[in-house]
Amino acid sequence: MGSAATEGNDTLLGNGVVGILAETCNMWERRAPLTPSHCARLLLGGGKNGARVNRIVVQPSTKRIHHDAQYEDAGCEISEDLSECGLIIGIKQPKLQMILPDRAYAFFSHTHKAQKENMPLLDKILEERVSLFDYELIVGDDGKRSLAFGKFAGRAGLIDFLHGLGQRYLSLGYSTPFLSLGQSHMYPSLAAAKAAVIAVAEEIATFGLPSGICPIVFVFTGVGNGNCAVDARNLSKQSQSTKRVFQLYGCVVTSRDMVSHKDPTKQFDKADYYAHPEHYAPVFHKKIAPYASVIVNCMYWEKRFPPLLSMDQLQQLMETGCPLAGVCDITCDIGGSIEFVNKSTSIERPFFRYDLSKNSYHDDMEGAGVICLAVDILPTEFSKEASQHFGNILSKLVASLASVKQPAELPSYLRRACIAHAGRLTPLYEYIPRMRNTMIDLAPTKTNPLPDKKYSTLVSLSGHLFDKFLINEALDTLRQLEVGADDTATLDKVIESLTYLVNELGGDHDAGKETELALKIGKVNECGTENIVDKGGPKLDVADIGSLSNLVSQVEVVISLLPTSFHAAIARVCIELKKHMVTASYVDESMSNLSQAAKRAGVTILCEMGLDPGIDHLVSMKMIDEVHARKGKIKAFTS
Repeated sequence: MGSAATEGNDTLLGNGVVGILAETCNMWERRAPLTPSHCARLLLGGGKNGARVNRIVVQPSTKRIHHDAQYEDAGCEISEDLSECGLIIGIKQPKLQMILPDRAYAFFSHTHKAQKENMPLLDKILEERVSLFDYELIVGDDGKRSLAFGKFAGRAGLIDFLHGLGQRYLSLGYSTPFLSLGQSHMYPSLAAAKAAVIAVAEEIATFGLPSGICPIVFVFTGVGNGNCAVDARNLSKQSQSTKRVFQLYGCVVTSRDMVSHKDPTKQFDKADYYAHPEHYAPVFHKKIAPYASVIVNCMYWEKRFPPLLSMDQLQQLMETGCPLAGVCDITCDIGGSIEFVNKSTSIERPFFRYDLSKNSYHDDMEGAGVICLAVDILPTEFSKEASQHFGNILSKLVASLASVKQPAELPSYLRRACIAHAGRLTPLYEYIPRMRNTMIDLAPTKTNPLPDKKYSTLVSLSGHLFDKFLINEALDTLRQLEVGADDTATLDKVIESLTYLVNELGGDHDAGKETELALKIGKVNECGTENIVDKGGPKLDVADIGSLSNLVSQVEVVISLLPTSFHAAIARVCIELKKHMVTASYVDESMSNLSQAAKRAGVTILCEMGLDPGIDHLVSMKMIDEVHARKGKIKAFTS
């Protein structure tokens, strides 16, 4: 397979033939890098500068979320043999023996941090002179990852945890509506899972929860956009009730709520905390954790910061009767900010129970201790939606990757994602061998389950968090690197090996908001037109008010499907030109402020026409109608 190209000193790179791997890394992996519809568009249309996909060969798979026949109907070829493919793509790494020489591969390799378990993969890549592109390293001009599954990890993780929470409370003698909720993968779609969560919320609102476990308080670590029922400063006021409680409480906490300055005369300062964490002492275990029923861990953490919850702190909490039932570690941060989380779990067995009194770990839900979810492959539970979301971006890059022989011919954001080429590490990643030399192998033992030396990947998430109906939107994942060492010399070597990468990838973090906005808009334009046949539609930069006004003046109604932050600028132009406008987004403050101006201009601006707002509206009307049907009178309503 591929020997002819090697013997002839030729290469298949750039031949426009794309192969899609059958995923073999994990039995639960059902995602695909491209859906059949993405493949059909690629085969029908060209990319930028003549880049195009000539053929797509799909390895057969009986567990992939999209069936082989669907790919065949889209114009793909179904074959185990990918030897004619110059570019081969997947989600997870292929088996080492299946890697073909002198090809380009794109997948999540988890090699750029010199992860020990994946170094055999990198060695094989170099040996076979493969051009390796890592999705994790494709970042936009704003420094954010372009290809990620993060929000699906948050959604799946929280639903899975609610499923387990019902079982845990049942083992403690309490029946709750959470019991009717399944794991995320048990639903045919994300919409069906959301509907199930809303049904649980309605049952809680109607029949309540047992007083013995109330108030149930979900504490989210990190910064999000969700509206929560309780401010961190008011958690202590949520006293235990003797009657059934008809709601849950959600609270987002940030570093301000987790630490305080060691000098009592000084206030918390975020910049100072990040620069000098040694000046601050942990207070989360005193201020927040005593009132938490569930901790949903979504934050970035490094060893130089105080832990969120250490073993000793957890011991103190349990001795004082803390209601903590479990930890939902979306970050899957092993040995990280929550010290007892020292192993990951799987979709088929998503929980473990930690018994602090015996310092023991169990796979059941019954008995003393705290349950924990720490699954590292959560997005695959919503394989269909996750594949669609991922492929929407990847499909705009594939034609470029499939049409070049040298990484130097690619745009800079793709060049930066190339770890290896022609048997050598690319300049950005020449630090990897030095990092490999600094990594110290210390296997955990029964007497030392939590080794002091640990090099790990941390994940933090941000996004919509928690509202009255348990889950609105979950969290976007950002992967970060944590390094540590027992002595200064070793640590210096690690830092030195990272310096080149940081200098190359670092940007002007002090740039003004206007510059940042312009970069984001430019990136949207670039991604939105690559590999799509031009049907004659106008190309528009929203920051160019003149062009925007010219376009708006030619229509009667403007439908804006751009991100929420762009709506206000468009709305102002619509008001000026007396044109009506429709959006799918929730109304934010910037749009609310335009209400009077729109009324004076006689312009209708109709917002919240999207799926999530629509669900909120329908559920609200259902609630209001039920009150009216019972001859009730609504005095106030807050959504």
